[in-house]
Amino acid sequence: MNELEVVKALGALAQETRLKLFRLLVVAGPKGLTPGHMAETLGASPTALSFHLKELSHAGLVNSTRDGRQLIYRAEFTVMNSLLSFLTSQCCEGQPCLDTTLVECTTCV
Repeated sequence: MNELEVVKALGALAQETRLKLFRLLVVAGPKGLTPGHMAETLGASPTALSFHLKELSHAGLVNSTRDGRQLIYRAEFTVMNSLLSFLTSQCCEGQPCLDTTLVECTTCV
């Protein structure tokens, strides 16, 4: 992940509703969520939800697939993990200090 991608991802997450939305999708895991479920859970209007999902999608943090008439949104766990790796890559003067076994989720990637 390069610095421009990191800035774009962090910018997308630097808004309260988008952060809540992304965390909701992370909790949902690979099965994802429909916009209706997300709007109901967050108490957001469909228009606002659409705007925020577009911002997260443009930053590469979420994707969507069609399942019949429904759209299913999912967090991009690979991008999320790349972002975390970028942010911690020089942690502790370049020494490994993060136990990656606690961070990796084999279900999500």
